[in-house]
Amino acid sequence: MLKPVMPARSTYRAVIFDIGGAVDLEFAWEMAVDGAIASACGLEGIRVDPAMVEEASEQAVAAYAPDVVLCMIETLCGGEPATVARVVRRVEAMTGQLDAFQLRPGIVDLLKRLRGQGLVLSAVEPRWARLERAGIAELFTRDHDVPPAECILVGDRIDADIAPAKAAGMATIQFRSGRWRRLRPRSEAETPDAVVTDVAELEAALLQLLA
Repeated sequence: MLKPVMPARSTYRAVIFDIGGAVDLEFAWEMAVDGAIASACGLEGIRVDPAMVEEASEQAVAAYAPDVVLCMIETLCGGEPATVARVVRRVEAMTGQLDAFQLRPGIVDLLKRLRGQGLVLSAVEPRWARLERAGIAELFTRDHDVPPAECILVGDRIDADIAPAKAAGMATIQFRSGRWRRLRPRSEAETPDAVVTDVAELEAALLQLLA
């Protein structure tokens, strides 16, 4: 049984979640995108299999590509600009209206415990309609005035989540999951305060910081 989150005795008053990867498993989304890439490449006469797509994904992540999907497509298409552009358009058409949201097991109960202890919960660029359909929008505050030094950021990407949050003065927790699970910090400036792989570990890390 998970221990309940204790009342915050530290200076931290808010926990900011990158929804994708921490709250949303993103497995269904990633599978759909990978499948769309393979199909779009196939329409160009480029035969790719799941292993090739996975390898392209790992290469893009390891290179800290700002746009991982674009980098994957460029790799699979051999970098030919016109082909890349057509594949990108097809992938966008296939996934543009996709609504794949999978709540991470146990995360809702943790969010409720955090709220119950008076902590402010916020989200990084959330898609509120999806949070509402998942029944958890009410747990998050759209706007807050908590200074960065009093916030903890939970995210799965080092480049897009951990490093910017640390630079702003926040405490950080890296949730290793999905496409970015193998990311490792390249410097002290990118090193999170804690690394977790499931909700139990996340709660323990929060307890440590809040105590």
